[in-house]
Amino acid sequence: MFLRFLLHFTFDILHFMIVLYCISLFFIVVYSRLIIFYRQSWLSIPEFFISTKEINHTKISVIIPARNEEENIGICLSSILHQSYPANLFEVIVVDDHSTDATASIVQSFATNNVKLISLRDFTDGTVLNSYKKKAIDIAIQQSSGILIVTTDADCIVPKTWLQTIATFYEKNDPAFIAAPVAYCNENSFLKIFQSLDFITLQGITGASVYKKFHSMCNGANLAYERKAFDEVNGFKGIDSIASGDDMLLMHKIYQRYPERVLFLKSTQAIVETQAMETLTDFFNQRIRWASKSDKFDDKRIFWVLVLVYFFNVWLFLLAALGVIGLIGYHSSTMLWLLLYLFVLKVIIELFFIYPVASFFSKEKIVSWFTFSQPFHIVYTIIAGWLGKFGSYKWKERKVR
Repeated sequence: MFLRFLLHFTFDILHFMIVLYCISLFFIVVYSRLIIFYRQSWLSIPEFFISTKEINHTKISVIIPARNEEENIGICLSSILHQSYPANLFEVIVVDDHSTDATASIVQSFATNNVKLISLRDFTDGTVLNSYKKKAIDIAIQQSSGILIVTTDADCIVPKTWLQTIATFYEKNDPAFIAAPVAYCNENSFLKIFQSLDFITLQGITGASVYKKFHSMCNGANLAYERKAFDEVNGFKGIDSIASGDDMLLMHKIYQRYPERVLFLKSTQAIVETQAMETLTDFFNQRIRWASKSDKFDDKRIFWVLVLVYFFNVWLFLLAALGVIGLIGYHSSTMLWLLLYLFVLKVIIELFFIYPVASFFSKEKIVSWFTFSQPFHIVYTIIAGWLGKFGSYKWKERKVR
């Protein structure tokens, strides 16, 4: 009787281990192929450069939604107003989203015909919205005069060649939608270094996926799209009740109409710099906000990529839990070794992808922190993904569900 029990128990353990190995093999093989695809795609994107002799003719409207940005909006506007692009060919529209600080007065202090201030309060009549940012952008577009809409955030700093690079790329390639590069600056703490590394990875995936038409991805801190294309897809209609997604959800709407005219601008002359989150709470709120739109994508290609990445991280966490608490007795050490193998392979394949992307952004120095940041990355991915679907977050002093 005891021998039968022992054999049955041993067989169950063996069967359980085989299942674990098979699942682990599936995740690492599929994930590795995905990351290698992203690397090859990123490297295949031709870099775009402009010369000082470019002659442009595109009228651009730069739109900046701003809420309580008194510390940043002045620096942002200064960088935009010092463009190499002719002043008569662009306007700047700042939409004040119910700020309670000096944001509006700072914008008004820029005494130039290029800057216009709009108060969102004048257009909402006290109505509570779930996406104030989309409303702000939509109102600004309706009052704009440019044929090309360029959006950025109030905490961003743009290079002198920003608009000229975007305009030249637009005039030479005729895109309906342009996703452009963004990077974090001032990495003076582990939290900011971690965010910068994570963001570099996302930027590499953005460029690769857009260039290969694999899925839609972009960041609202550096976007451009035709006013005509925006109107043709009815702007944010149908996605205006979703708190986030003024960038990627709109991108996919335009992609559905113009799949060959959605492009990525890989140019160091157009990199927009923005600030990383100062606190862990702000960081999680930002990433939960990003994750909250994951199940809203009509583009199911990116949905399945997100599912794979999320559950691969969940699987690593489960292996760690099984190994640490020893749910299967002396096989707990086997769990930890399996976890170590997967972890090492994951780090190697991701470093293989991230280094050329980091080189493009001149961020090679912080890549040495990549391995140390991975355990935190696994945990944050699981938490942010879960709360993005089932929780709520606070953004710009507003609680969003």
